[in-house]
Formats: sequence, structure tokens, C-alpha cells
Amino acid sequence: MELSKKKQLSVTALNVRRGIVDSIHAAKAGHPGGSLSIADLLTYLYFDKMNIDPKNPKKADRDRLVLSKGHAAPALYSVLAHRGFFPVEELLTLRKTGSRLQGHPDMKHIPGVDMSSGSLGQGISCAVGMALSAKHFGDTYRVYTILGDGECEEGQVWEAAMFAGNKGLSNLTVFVDFNGLQIDGSVEEVNSPAPLDKKFEAFGFKVVVIDGHNFDEIENAVAVAEKTSDKPTAIIMKTTKGKGVSFMENKCGWHGKAPGDEDYANAVAELDAALAELA
Repeated sequence: MELSKKKQLSVTALNVRRGIVDSIHAAKAGHPGGSLSIADLLTYLYFDKMNIDPKNPKKADRDRLVLSKGHAAPALYSVLAHRGFFPVEELLTLRKTGSRLQGHPDMKHIPGVDMSSGSLGQGISCAVGMALSAKHFGDTYRVYTILGDGECEEGQVWEAAMFAGNKGLSNLTVFVDFNGLQIDGSVEEVNSPAPLDKKFEAFGFKVVVIDGHNFDEIENAVAVAEKTSDKPTAIIMKTTKGKGVSFMENKCGWHGKAPGDEDYANAVAELDAALAELA
């Protein structure tokens, strides 16, 4: 990836992270840890890869994204706002009465949201259905879905994976946000779904394991998925929960807790300092 493009994506990802922190602080509720860990992936997809148009969110040939880990909605909302689907200022209405930006994505009211999600395990099934439809009707769009590592403890994930592999849905790319933590502690302690690479391979997937905060690795893995013509692809991303805000990083306590005023000020200072370094 060209250095200039990587720098711009890095700047955008920091702005997306700022939107996440701003919105969750304003709401006094939300899920910062798992939102911050997928900010880089969403930035790459929406600002570099996906065929989308903020002025025409429902265009028929658009690429689709299903946020299966729907509690990370602040990340999706922030990237959509910064991409121009709705005003960035609207992020501060997160979870407020009358706002369309509620705790989980709502496809009926939010431009750019392709599927309502939040019940863990169900999003990947929706994505599989979209990919199957595209294959059936000869459409060219690609379907992306983002799972949490804890979410992979859900049996429905593997029913969907079985179907996708059996049908050879090469237009489907599954990202797993493997940050190692879930609401009750470490994934390993709660109910480890490892080895995820071997499991997805057994269900007929091409598997790539990457650093989920490295734009070069993300770009290369997506290129592998696009070149794989006979099976779906699973990209397992090793990430840091709370990435970008030091006191939130690798702390499961920040899975679903909003920062108070002091923590918010510290988080903003860190993100602004990181932006200043890239200026």
C-alpha cells in the first residue's frame, strides 16, 4: 500500500475512533472496547475497498456489510458518518430517545446499514443469504461480515459457515475480530472456540490470519479473498480490544462501559495527540 494512502487511512481511523469515544461518552452507554478494535478494518473497507455511494445508499450493485457483532455499532456509525452517509454531529445522539442511532444497527432508519444486527450468531447467516442471492441472480457485489471471537461460541455461526462452504460462496468474506476478550473475561477462559483457522478450514473456507491493525495486511488478505473463486474466505484478525486508547486496551472491563468525563478527556487527548503526530 502506498505510504500516502496508508497515512490517510490512519488519520481517518483516528477520526473514526474519536467518533466512537465521543458518541459513547455522550450516550453514557455503549461498547467502546470492541468498537475500537475494528476501527481500522471498517476504515479500510468504507474508505478504500467497498463499492458504495453515500448519496445512493441502496444502490443495487453496492457491496454489503453485516456487522454481526452488532453491539459494536458505534464503530459502524462513526465510519458511516465520516464517509458522508449522515452528519458527524449526529453521532452525539447515540442511544438517545428519538435518535436513529440506537444500541444496535437498524437498516430501516440508518442510511448505509445493510442489515439490522445484534443477536450474536445471526449476522453471518444474513450475510450468507445475501451472498447466496448474489450467486443465484448473477450479481457482482461482494458481502462482508464481521464476527467477534466470543460470538464464534454461538452454534449458529457454524451452521452458517457449513452452508457457505457447501455452496462455495466465494463472494463472502468473514472477518473475525480476535481481540481475545469478551464481556465475562478472556475468550480462552469463558469458552474458547480455538483453533478458529482449523475450524473454518474444516467448513470449506480459505483462511488468512492477519494483524487487524495493519492496513497492508488487511489489504493483502482482502485481495486473497477476491482471487479465491471456489470457496468463501475467513480473515482472522488479531486485534487489541480498546485499540487507540491506552487505558482501555486489553481490558475486558471496557467491553460495555462508557467513559466518564475524566476518562473521556484522557481518551480525547491521546487520540488528538496521535492525530497531531500524523499531521
